[in-house]
This record gives sequence, structure tokens and C-alpha cells, in this order.
Amino acid sequence: MLTATNGASNGARVIEAAKALRAELAVFEPGSLRGVDCARVAEELSVTEKACAAARLVAGARAVADGAHKDAGFTDPVAWMARQGGTTSSQARQALELARSLDAHPETKNALLSGAVSVLQAQEITKAQSELEGSEHDLLEVARQGDLTRVRDEVRERRLTGTPVDDLHRRQIAARRFRHWRDGLGMVCFEGALPPESGIPFVNRIERRAARLRRDARRRGVGERFEANAADALVALSIGDEPCPKGAADLVVVCDLYAWRRGHAHVSEPCHLIGGGPIPVDLAKELAKDAFVKVVLHDGKDIQTVLHAGRKLTAHLRTALDLGPVPAFSGRECTDCTRRYGLEYDHDDPVANDGPTSYANMKSRCHSCHAEKTERDRRAGLLGSRATGRTSAAQRTRETRKTRLAATSDCEPDPP
Repeated sequence: MLTATNGASNGARVIEAAKALRAELAVFEPGSLRGVDCARVAEELSVTEKACAAARLVAGARAVADGAHKDAGFTDPVAWMARQGGTTSSQARQALELARSLDAHPETKNALLSGAVSVLQAQEITKAQSELEGSEHDLLEVARQGDLTRVRDEVRERRLTGTPVDDLHRRQIAARRFRHWRDGLGMVCFEGALPPESGIPFVNRIERRAARLRRDARRRGVGERFEANAADALVALSIGDEPCPKGAADLVVVCDLYAWRRGHAHVSEPCHLIGGGPIPVDLAKELAKDAFVKVVLHDGKDIQTVLHAGRKLTAHLRTALDLGPVPAFSGRECTDCTRRYGLEYDHDDPVANDGPTSYANMKSRCHSCHAEKTERDRRAGLLGSRATGRTSAAQRTRETRKTRLAATSDCEPDPP
């Protein structure tokens, strides 16, 4: 009886606190605060928001278990949960599944109720724990330090490395799909999934064409989202109006030489598609037919430094950069936000500041991070000597030509 009374009292306090918070939020005016104060408010509210979502979830699951949703006129508990959270039925069903699994994952439950992780992060963690036993604690640390994408990326990498490669490829083939529909604006929407050996070439072609379309738009003074350029590129690809640039690779296979010779890979021996994860060695050999083969030597920690005196990337330097970090060779990603699409090569130390076109100085950045970094370089004064540097280079070229002409004239006989 005492426990029930305490529980009822706690519930009443939660309700009163929720009402008081809503009343304060209704009159909250961020314009009256300094930016640093608004940042503190946003941080505290983000934790509170996650904690509130967790408390609503467990309270709703208990109400459903007792049949309380029927008192509100709902026969379907999922419909009641969806109405409470303003979500879809699918999202509400997943939330109920999470709530029912939390008792088996006490560490995730505590982190969720304290606002350390979100409901969506907790869903990813509990699903991964059921498949990848022993991963819960590490994934919670990833969730505390990052966003939902970071958690999903970590789960994916653990799943890829923890699943036998032949079984993984069979599951990928069985999971391929495509569907389409029209949205409220009348737009044709679609969703699908392709196995890496066909999906990676598909998206690579789209991104190459999208990058060209964006460059053309910039020259005309038109700025569009990369997603819009990619949509135009998809249409061009589907109607066959997509020429493949010379030297462009649709698919890059990384395979350890010993694994190639043996026919299967051991631990720490990569055999995967850049951007697509591990594949069987037999599939790598099949994909390698009529392919251009490149050999990359490394010491297990780094690729030997590649230096080119000019601004443009050489073929061997581009190969080294496209492979990604050693020894995983997982492909390029934005060095600032870890995004893997719409990437551009960037001189970390700008060319205008005499930065070399070298392996150590070249970074991959998405368009938005590249633009932000360029603005930071401009404010730091690293781009101010760009015109002077170019003039000096041109002057050196003219002087070199004069020297060559003078040397030539010295060797020639006097005119008759």
C-alpha cells in the first residue's frame, strides 16, 4: 500500500512538473537572452525532451498492458500510442516493442529515462544487442557522444564484421527491393535497397553527374541543393544520357593479396567494396574480370606519402585518397561531419597559402563543410595571397621561358 501511494504521489508530481514546464515554455522568449544562454537552454531542454519521451513511452506501455487505452475509446493500443505521440502507427508499434524489451536491457533503460539517449537511439541499441550480444555498453557510449547516425553506423559496422561474409551476401541479395508512390505534392517518391555490387556503381554514377551539374550551375550563378542536382542526375541516368567520364570507376574492390590467393579472407585482411562493406573473395574475383587493377603498398598504418607539385590531383594520389584510412580502407567520408555523399577534395592548408597537393594535406569534405572551411580560411587570412601567388607563379614561368630561349640562342650559329 505504501508503494502504491508513493507511486501515485510521484505520478502526481510528474504531472504538476509537466504542466509547470509547459507554462514556462509558453512564455519563453529566446530573443531576450544572450546566445550562450540560449545554448544552455537548448542543451537542458534536449536532455529533458529525451527524458520526457522515455517516461511517456514506459507510462504508455504500462497503460496498454492494463487496457487503459480502451477507456479512451481505442480498441487498438498502437492507434492510441500513435495519437499520444503524434507519430505513425509503424513508429508507435516500434516504440511499444522497445518498451517491452527495456526490462531485459536495464543499462539502456536507465540511460533512456535519464535523457542520455533518445528513443530512436535506444531502439537501435536494443535491436543490435539481441543480434550482437555484448554490444550494449559500447553502443550506449557512442550514443552519448554522437547522434542517431553515429549509432546506426556503428551498429552497421559491427553487424558487417560479425556476420560470416557468405551469409551476409546471401542476406543482401534476398533483401533487395524497390517501391514507389506519390506524395501530397504529387511528387513521385521511391525507396529501395540494392546489394553493394550493383548499388555502389549506381550511386557513384549519380553523384558524378550531380557534381558536374552543380559546377555548371555555379558558373551560371545558380545555387541549388546537392539533392536537387542528384535528382536531375538520376533522370539523366535512367534515360541513358549519362556518359562515363574517362578514368572514372563505378566500383572499387579492395582485397588483400593473400586473401585473393587463398580464396577467403582472414581477420584483418580486407575484402570489401568501397562504401559497400565486406564481400566474399569469389565475388571480388568475379567483379575484377576486365577491371583495371591498382596495387597499393602500405605498412599497416599509412600509405607512403604522395606529393605532387601542382594543384591538381594525380591518378595515384586520387587512388590513395579514395581508399580511405589504413588499414581498413573503408573509403572517403567528410573529415568534419562523416557524411559519405557529395564529397569534394580540399587542401587542408590552402593552395593560396602554399599548401601542397599531398596525401597528408588533402581532405574529403562535403559541399557545406567545404564552404564553411573556406570561409574560416578566408577570415584567418589564408586566402589573401591567392592572386599574388598566381602572379608570382606566372612570373616564374615567363622567366623560365626567357632562360630557355637565351640558352637556345647561345647554341645556335650566327645568322648569315
